[in-house]
Amino acid sequence: MSFRLRASRPGDLEHLYEMAKLTGGGFTNLPPDRDALGEKLEVSAKAFANTGNELVDETFVLVLENMETGAVRGTCQLMTQVGQRWPFYSYRKNTLTQYSQELDRTVRAEMLSLSTELEGCSEVGGLFLHPNERAGGLGLLLARSRYLFIAMHRKRFADRVLAELRGIIDDRGGSPFWDGVAGRFFGMSFQEADYFNAINGNQFIADLMPKHPVYIAMLNDSARDVIGLPHPTGRAAMRMLEKEGFAYEGYVDIFDGGPTMLARTDNVSSVKGAVEAKIAATNDDGDRKVLLATGRLEDFRSCYGTCTQDGIAVTIDAQAARTLDVSEGDSVWNVSR
Repeated sequence: MSFRLRASRPGDLEHLYEMAKLTGGGFTNLPPDRDALGEKLEVSAKAFANTGNELVDETFVLVLENMETGAVRGTCQLMTQVGQRWPFYSYRKNTLTQYSQELDRTVRAEMLSLSTELEGCSEVGGLFLHPNERAGGLGLLLARSRYLFIAMHRKRFADRVLAELRGIIDDRGGSPFWDGVAGRFFGMSFQEADYFNAINGNQFIADLMPKHPVYIAMLNDSARDVIGLPHPTGRAAMRMLEKEGFAYEGYVDIFDGGPTMLARTDNVSSVKGAVEAKIAATNDDGDRKVLLATGRLEDFRSCYGTCTQDGIAVTIDAQAARTLDVSEGDSVWNVSR
């Protein structure tokens, strides 16, 4: 089968809604709500229609399309500048060191402090692949094509980029971290708070969240043990992020305690390694396996392929040329797989 990533369209709503119902919770960027998803697609359409080069608060939604059936089987998102409509909250894990001269003893206490330090970063998120398609490297295509999109529209993105990984969710769909920390103050279950945040934004966090640091030693074991840990299904995603140059710097999600990964945008491997070239020919003798992308904004599309680079010219395989609908003389970007 042949798959490509492309810009979303309003007609993708039902596909996204059906996938959103399969997430199992904790996917704030993909809520199982038609109205919220429809609004997200409208916001994305406006972003794709903006032909300027300014860094403003925008959201781009991309979808993974089966070229044979037309079915949408995955999705991912790019947020250009978080924390503009409402604060972008995280917990920052840090250590307070205190010394008693009388006891000659040093005590180090780990704390979680509410932080908006990541405001203004770009974000890659909302990645979901249909359970029936989790083979053949399609998750990697979804993840890394976002970086090609950034490279091709670099001025529309900030100098730092983050990725939030879903934290530990129990068999009931609850969050040990939420139950041990914020849930004590809100009188809401994790599922209720997560859904409310996805639909209405997180201003309620600013209104009700205690502003003083939380001492980790005072949390119960179940909450303390999951701080900064990704959901088991997100471990591979964390490794992919680390391979791209992202690092965990102590920021965790305020809902489920999952890790937030950070990188300098220009240091992300797939951004730094992306190369633009003109297609000189199409044949199946390429010497490198690559991700290929073409088209600006709403015409963006990406797929796997092979290529041979010769200076500013490139030869790509015929299947990729058909998938991207390109031919000799067209411009494509590529980065090694």
